[in-house]
Amino acid sequence: MISLIVHGGAWDIPDHALVAHRDGVLKAVKAGWSVLLDGGGAADAVERAVRMMEDDKTFNAGRGSVLNASGEVEMDAGMMEGKTCQAGAVAALQRIAHPVSVARLIMEKSDHVLLVGLGAARFAREHGVPLGGKDDLITSEQLSLWRKAQLDPRNERKRGPVRRRGKKGHDTVGALALDRKGNIVAAASTGGTPNKHPGRVGDSPLVGSGIYADSAIGAGVATGEGEDIIRVVLAKSVIDILQRNGGDPEAAAKEGIEMLHRKVGGEAGIIVLNKDGQVGAAWNTPRMARAYMTSAMRSPVAFV
Repeated sequence: MISLIVHGGAWDIPDHALVAHRDGVLKAVKAGWSVLLDGGGAADAVERAVRMMEDDKTFNAGRGSVLNASGEVEMDAGMMEGKTCQAGAVAALQRIAHPVSVARLIMEKSDHVLLVGLGAARFAREHGVPLGGKDDLITSEQLSLWRKAQLDPRNERKRGPVRRRGKKGHDTVGALALDRKGNIVAAASTGGTPNKHPGRVGDSPLVGSGIYADSAIGAGVATGEGEDIIRVVLAKSVIDILQRNGGDPEAAAKEGIEMLHRKVGGEAGIIVLNKDGQVGAAWNTPRMARAYMTSAMRSPVAFV
């Protein structure tokens, strides 16, 4: 069974944004699904799906990413392939519209796993990825939110980043796919935390925290409070649970989120795909945008 599941963040998505989030994840899963139907690989499918969401200003990834305390866009992304455990990731990347594609290049064209900042941008240019203008990825909505954050007494320059705890802002996007050859690939992309300190790195590019894939077991992609996700290595923890519980992705996702909250009081969501193509998801935020499609279904479904 071929399968694809995507998410568009776990937080308190406001009522006025529900349609945009549902449409966004649905378009992403359709785009990735067309790749799998044509016999394409899981890496192609998740890259296509995530790029769709990076292009959609509804989401905090690519164009529409939140701004850091200096008023700049710094993005993280990661990809992991489950048959060989190869992985690639970027952090604090600027001026590139599709960080997920750079993460894939690192996975497939280098001996490294994680490149950051100027080094990541240089690698991208060396492999033909176009570099945009400094402000090309900034939207008017995110600029307005950043200006408001500078008036907040809790802002980065005084007491640290504003902790939204599921109540404000956008979040990570991610995708999981199982292809006809039985390979599972995980991918994630994000603009990070609103008003974050320049150089801050979240969970999305970190193997085991934001992403993890093992084609013999399954894969997971997390979204939410990145620091808390990192502290419990959420994605790998959930895949370990999946291996122990006989391959139930829904139960593994729920147990992982319960563990996150119990240990560090974290708020997050996670999507999970097992080796047989069954999907699951869990979250303890008010809402989570997600969509999925498998070869056992007639059409994809999307929820917020």
